[in-house]
Amino acid sequence: MSLHRVETPLRPTGFRAKLLITMMLVITALTAVVIVVAERNLTANVEDRLQSSFRAELETFHHGQELRQAALLERVRTLVRRARLHAAIEDDALDLLYPSATDELRDLMGSTRSAVADASTAYSLRAEFYRFLDRTGSLIPVQAPHGAGELDAADEAKLRLPQAPLTQQIGYFIRSGGVDEDTIVETIAMPIVSLEDGSVIAALALGFDAAALGRSASDLSIKRGVWVEGRLHMNGLSAEERAAIDRDLTQTIAAGSQNENGLPRLLGSAPHLLFYKHLNPGSLYPPAYEVCVYPLAELAARKRQIRWQVVAVGALLLLGGLGASHVLAGRLSVPVEKLAVDSAEDRLQRERAEAALESTHAELQRAARFSADASHQLKTPVAVMRAGLEELKSHAKNSPETADEISALIHQTFRLSGVIDDLLLLSRMDAGRLRLAIKPVDLRSLIDAALDDLGAQPDAGTLSITTTFPPDLEVLGDEHYIGLILQNLLDNARKYNRPAGRIDLTARNTGGELFLRVGNTGRVIGRESREHIFERFHRGSMGENVPGYGLGLNLARELARLHRGDLQLLRSEEDWTEFEVRFRAPSHPSPLRSDA
Repeated sequence: MSLHRVETPLRPTGFRAKLLITMMLVITALTAVVIVVAERNLTANVEDRLQSSFRAELETFHHGQELRQAALLERVRTLVRRARLHAAIEDDALDLLYPSATDELRDLMGSTRSAVADASTAYSLRAEFYRFLDRTGSLIPVQAPHGAGELDAADEAKLRLPQAPLTQQIGYFIRSGGVDEDTIVETIAMPIVSLEDGSVIAALALGFDAAALGRSASDLSIKRGVWVEGRLHMNGLSAEERAAIDRDLTQTIAAGSQNENGLPRLLGSAPHLLFYKHLNPGSLYPPAYEVCVYPLAELAARKRQIRWQVVAVGALLLLGGLGASHVLAGRLSVPVEKLAVDSAEDRLQRERAEAALESTHAELQRAARFSADASHQLKTPVAVMRAGLEELKSHAKNSPETADEISALIHQTFRLSGVIDDLLLLSRMDAGRLRLAIKPVDLRSLIDAALDDLGAQPDAGTLSITTTFPPDLEVLGDEHYIGLILQNLLDNARKYNRPAGRIDLTARNTGGELFLRVGNTGRVIGRESREHIFERFHRGSMGENVPGYGLGLNLARELARLHRGDLQLLRSEEDWTEFEVRFRAPSHPSPLRSDA
């Protein structure tokens, strides 16, 4: 393989330009991201502050409303307990009802509507009028003069209820007074309970001026109004704007939404935030909603201002970053030439290393082929040698001593053939050319065959063999090579056993895998030899007087791993040595391949 050095043209200037462009693009992208994120965060903060101010204004007003309403309800509860009112109703002296009420309600009634200067204070605690309802919720007529407050027939009809209320009821309606002079009236209907049996015998309905609901907030230009009777009562809006809000509220309320977080809405060309709140939930009177319109023009202007400020700061950062990138690109491009030279040297060394690796691989392949060819070629002369020795042994002229020596030589040829077969099998595995015929195999029958072969050995007659197996002993693999694994394990247990020793075979099936343990009595394996027990041609001190070449355990473990299993030494202590081999069961979800 010929190698030559390829000179790479060095271009530090081109690299510097590319580095500068890349850094400019990165800085531009980062600056754009920072500008967008900062603008969004600042805008969100401004929006949160303005909306917090909006909600604080509303909460202040609502708190005043709640205090005023609580005071009114307490005063009305006190009034409906007055004895003169109960006597007039229970004795059916209705002609005395309104005159008695005039005296009793004198401190609650005012001759004129009370003006409220500022929207942060609760509106009037003085009633504009009062009326009585009978047991059916109908209006009890007023006999003049009465002092109960002026109210036309249409507005009196709005006070009626489907029935006498069991609890206090709050309602709102628009009191007629011309197109531009309509006022909002808040009605509180309090049941009057009989002192005799506790039943509701009538109700007192009081009306209060709720004009503060229509006033705008002092600081934030919030417009307030009441949506009742299907239309909006709010000052400062045109007829078209009121109609648009009417449509939005009608659709939203009809859909059952109770959104109190604000609905964005365009009034004319200006964005607004629409907020509504149910004023009388659960009341027998028609539902009424407080409506607040919050202009977002200031928010939009603040957003634009922040956007331009962020863009200006971002532009300055971008210019600074571009200048810094130019300086950095110049400094970083200085070592480029040296880096290019080093890269060329590294590439040359890598090519040399790859060539050496390829040569080493070829040598290993040739060595594997030589081992396989040598093992194959040795089988023929060994067979010829065995045949010649058997022919010599058959001559009648041989003395007994000569015949014994020839028999020993024949036995050595069998051992040599076994070693050659093992070496040939190992070389095929090393070269990756060993083919396996994978199928379900009955391990019990293979164990029985291996035990029969073991019993034929001359020194196996004194050994005691026990087996403990589950009913199912099927494994996945090549029948011939699994039998070879068992043969090597049992032969190892025989050779290293003591006279009149014991061999135990136990198996357990875990569902996906099957474990076979082969244990034997005899001399234990030393700690220093355990790490090398599966190495080829390794024979520890315990095997000095035992025939063999140190290939059996290595071959058994390689074949077990080729079957996607394993072989390991579990323990060797106190006159007992035990190996465990693991196989895959046919039911395993990932079956073995048919080759390796």
